[in-house]
Amino acid sequence: MKLVVDLDLCEGNARCVRLAPSIFEVGDDDKVRLLITQPDGALREKAEAAVAVCPRQALSLADD
Repeated sequence: MKLVVDLDLCEGNARCVRLAPSIFEVGDDDKVRLLITQPDGALREKAEAAVAVCPRQALSLADD
């Protein structure tokens, strides 16, 4: 599983960062940055939760 971010949709709301700060951060440009692109185990659950709460649907999970 690979985590993908659509930077054209991202508004930097940082909901993903609040849920999973070990996976996401917001840069100076107010866009999310992925710290981990292929989360597994407990991080996968956090990544899935972040995808679900993104207000702009800028995050997605793709098969490798």
